[in-house]
Amino acid sequence: MTERAPVSRKLSAIAESATLKVDAKAKALQAAGRPVISYAAGEPDFPTPQFIVDAAAEALKDPSNFRYTPAAGLPVLREAIAAKTLRDSGLEVSPSQIIVTNGGKQSVYQAFQAVVNPGDEVLLPAPYWTTYPEAIRLADGVPVEVFAGADQDYKVTVDQLEAARTDRTTVLVFVSPSNPTGSVYTPEETRAIGEWALAHGIWVITDEIYQNLVYEGARAVSIVEAVPELAGQTILVNGVAKTYAMTGWRVGWMVGPADAIKVAANLQSHLSSNVNNIAQRAALAALTGPQDEAEAMRVAFDRRRRLIVDELAKIEGVTVPNPLGAFYVYPDVQGLLGREWDGVTATTTLELADLILEKAEVAVVPGEAFGPSGYLRLSYALGDDALLEGVRRLQRLFS
Repeated sequence: MTERAPVSRKLSAIAESATLKVDAKAKALQAAGRPVISYAAGEPDFPTPQFIVDAAAEALKDPSNFRYTPAAGLPVLREAIAAKTLRDSGLEVSPSQIIVTNGGKQSVYQAFQAVVNPGDEVLLPAPYWTTYPEAIRLADGVPVEVFAGADQDYKVTVDQLEAARTDRTTVLVFVSPSNPTGSVYTPEETRAIGEWALAHGIWVITDEIYQNLVYEGARAVSIVEAVPELAGQTILVNGVAKTYAMTGWRVGWMVGPADAIKVAANLQSHLSSNVNNIAQRAALAALTGPQDEAEAMRVAFDRRRRLIVDELAKIEGVTVPNPLGAFYVYPDVQGLLGREWDGVTATTTLELADLILEKAEVAVVPGEAFGPSGYLRLSYALGDDALLEGVRRLQRLFS
């Protein structure tokens, strides 16, 4: 009997999302009755604003929403996205340069598919979101990590990028504010990197999904606003998930030059076709409706940010750069490794995260999910009481 052919080697090499894996483990423990506090998921704890939910409910009354619509997205939503892109990213685009996707994650996948050819090297500043290297590999590209530590506020420099560039380098990933670090590049830093990419003809894929979640007067200047000439070789990725507490609605988008958008649209026409029309109508309401509740959530995140940074800094051996965006803190915990805590010694942050979950019943994501060991990611997008209790458990464990 002939042996069956194997499953896809390419997909077999792809790792499960580390953040979702940790979050699922925490939820399983909670379901089993353990009082686990989870900092794992990048998901606001707030409900989606009611006027957005109401818009979705109203959309259910229109039978046209139950039919196929353009694969690239509802025209009225693409117009609203174009207006937001001009307002927040300083880039004037036609709705034809926009594709609405099933969340920002699909946009990330399609962006790499659109501009990466087999063997192309993609410069990936680290720490990075866990999905980027896998999406690069799915496009047959080669991720090239460029690491910046806490001493650099986790922000890479032009000199580092130039040192990593080869004749096979075709793409740079640029993320500000960053997941997992919360770091925000200054306008000057952004301009320098954009001018470098322009000079070398390098595509830029910039993930701007956290651009409206910034603090202390910071502004996440888009790389295409800093260097307008770069627009012809830049794809912007964004969505409603983080700003409007709409993670489960699954509406994102990609914006870019016509040729890249054309090939990505062709891919989406075969991959998924149009995004759920009810969710698209909800996203339209989010972008065009009142922004008061989004601002209230941002203010709450800011309060939690200051609290968690202050409390983590009280733990000896922990270094906590001050994040100015997103809703993550990324402490350097190398000072906790190689020491015995409650009878257990961790030599990596994979081991340290397991120790913390077992001994303190707190779920965090280890640095190995985002680059080198030695760091932990904690999302502060959870309730104030749980946030403080979780940090106090860490303080007791590492006292």
